[in-house]
Amino acid sequence: MEKKSLMDFNLTHGLQTGEDILEVPVTGPWLLMCPMFNKGTAFTEEERSTLGVRGLVPPCVNAIENQVVRCYQAYQQKPTDLERHIYLRALQDRNETLFYRLMQEHLAEMMPIVYTPTVGQACQQFSHIYRRGRGLFISYPDRDQMDAIFNARLFRDISVIVVTDGERILGLGDQGADGMGIPIGKLSLYSLCGGIHPARTLPVLLDVGTDNEDRLRDPVYLGWRHKRVRGQAYDDFIESFVQGVIRHFPNVLLQWEDFSRDNASRLLARYRDRLCTFNDDIQGTAAIVTATLMVAVKAAGTRLRDQRVVMVGAGSAGCGISNQLCAAMVQEGLAPADAHSRFWLLGRRGLLHEGLGELTPEQQSWAQSKDRFAHWQREEGDRIGLADVVKNAKPTILIGTSGEPGLFTESIVREMAKFTARPIILPLSNPTSRSEGIPADLIAWTEGRALVATGSPFPDVLHQGRTFLIAQCNNSYIFPGVGLGVIAAGARRVTAEMFVAAAQALADCSPAATKSEPVLLPPLKDIRQLSRRIALAVGTKAQQQGLAPPTSFNDLEGLVNANFWEPRYPRLHYKGGRAD
Repeated sequence: MEKKSLMDFNLTHGLQTGEDILEVPVTGPWLLMCPMFNKGTAFTEEERSTLGVRGLVPPCVNAIENQVVRCYQAYQQKPTDLERHIYLRALQDRNETLFYRLMQEHLAEMMPIVYTPTVGQACQQFSHIYRRGRGLFISYPDRDQMDAIFNARLFRDISVIVVTDGERILGLGDQGADGMGIPIGKLSLYSLCGGIHPARTLPVLLDVGTDNEDRLRDPVYLGWRHKRVRGQAYDDFIESFVQGVIRHFPNVLLQWEDFSRDNASRLLARYRDRLCTFNDDIQGTAAIVTATLMVAVKAAGTRLRDQRVVMVGAGSAGCGISNQLCAAMVQEGLAPADAHSRFWLLGRRGLLHEGLGELTPEQQSWAQSKDRFAHWQREEGDRIGLADVVKNAKPTILIGTSGEPGLFTESIVREMAKFTARPIILPLSNPTSRSEGIPADLIAWTEGRALVATGSPFPDVLHQGRTFLIAQCNNSYIFPGVGLGVIAAGARRVTAEMFVAAAQALADCSPAATKSEPVLLPPLKDIRQLSRRIALAVGTKAQQQGLAPPTSFNDLEGLVNANFWEPRYPRLHYKGGRAD
């Protein structure tokens, strides 16, 4: 039988006062050590007496607004982004509500610190900056202890799990157990942007070893010091994990994150019909790119079905984006074969084609027949590189998911700009150091004609007296709203159609239609409201597909609002009465 957690609690709503009331199981010093319950200097005079914290905090009672001012001042004094990241994580481990309130009030400024690009550096240094445990580490040697590990979690009612095995962290590769920074960061955005109560989230790191020699040699490394487990042993471990999730969290939303190219797609295919799950690298990335391109082609005065797309990076993300864009073209009236013919995908060995060999199943569907490039003028011999493809295929859209910095060179971009009036260029690789192109260069090389969105945040570009706002084509626009919609509607599965609905909802919110210099995506400061709109679209689609209980639109909107947490302090009540 699952043991009772110390952190079981009941959040009720005061009928007379309209305030939230939280029952807590601990008092005194223990209460101050629980980040979900701790208020710091904001404990009221009554709470200081009834909860046994009088004298344990300074006598002045602060409102949360005063605490935010103090914390922001401390944040500003940190000299580097990594130090700011460490400060914010320490605040989260001390006072969860205050952390999210601070983040909410400085959302656009702090999101790049908590997540991309700074989270990449934080993962590289994870073992060295480790302060306090968060979430669950499930290592391969502990595979027989799966139930005990799940039972050790702090909170019982989990709605969202983000899991990684650390093999493909952003564009940085294998980080082993240090990849835990990604699930922690993703779930912070679920709460910050999507309103999911942080007590209902659970980050998980599946530690199956690492092939990163730097980690294995590092005496400070905190993970299992072993080469990566692969093959059937790996699959059995993943299966054991999924079975444990189903036993302990039968209604949870499970998000796969930063798995390798070889594992991401096949794990999604294996488990998508067994539980409510999705892969954000594949589906979330495809949705945000689709939304961005829906707006970009409209701003360029064309249609999506008329585009020619070159995708550099043929891993799970690149293939997933291509699949969804192709489906969107079909929805606009193209025959599937015609839509498919408008895509050219390049991997590490250049253009995918039938004679290349050793292609993954998803890559094979995008391999070109030799007759399509038999008469091309080529510069790189047997290898058909990006310059060859751009010169001959004449793309109108150029997308990068390769993790190869600077791949979009001046000569390639200028060649592309020769035959399209408004080149659409999306260097999407994270972190910033891995971006395929710099927006200022892309705009300069196209004489200000390019429509640019990036995966990591970049500053706005001033070119010939005009300011170009660079949209961050970040999954955080999509996955928090998808999660909120799935949870609020009670959806049993996550489908491709739900991500299409999310992309359309985001595209409909773009300010491009009302601005002479189009901004491809809404500002990040509006992301909480955007997540609500996306949640409604996703929940509606789930109902239409018969995957969620039917309700009226107003009732669904009520469910979305009821599941949307605001970072404010509840009134605390001790289950046992007065602490003294």
